[in-house]
Amino acid sequence: MKTNRLEAFSDGVLAIIITIMVMQLRAPKEMTWEALTPILPVLVSYILSFIYIGIYWNNHHHLFQITKKVNGQILWANMHLLFWLSLIPFATSWIGEDHLMTVPVVFYGFILLMSGIAYFILHRLILKLHKDDKAMQKAYSSQNKAYISMGLYLVGIALCFINPIIGAICYIIVAILWIVPNKQVEEHVE
Repeated sequence: MKTNRLEAFSDGVLAIIITIMVMQLRAPKEMTWEALTPILPVLVSYILSFIYIGIYWNNHHHLFQITKKVNGQILWANMHLLFWLSLIPFATSWIGEDHLMTVPVVFYGFILLMSGIAYFILHRLILKLHKDDKAMQKAYSSQNKAYISMGLYLVGIALCFINPIIGAICYIIVAILWIVPNKQVEEHVE
């Protein structure tokens, strides 16, 4: 089975996720810079979540640019990923409303961790289906960023119980790690 329907569906879901997140933003009643102060946690959580959705879209796009075919396992793994990503707007809203309290930041980290695990599973299933594609195997041979990310999510979740801001910093570090694209994948896609 070709990948075009899976890609189109995934793109649509990710666009809806971003739309839901932006619709949760509320403009302040006053027309002053100071009026932004109370909603700053909402804006910061939105920006981080937008970056995360962008990272997933970008990596998903690259992965499916070199994926020639999919099977039922890959379709379900993709749905698994989209499920966890679809919870990001809820977690984003909770963090923003409760101003970086422990439980919402832990929940946000858990959603990020589960999204990372879901992407990892999707990635592994695609590599398994394309085991004869040496170029793809080479481009995606290193899983270091995935392992580091999952470790940082776990550390961030644990640190939230000491200080939620430190936990959130771990999540930001993971985002920074993934903003830089994998050079081997970039070369293979081109």
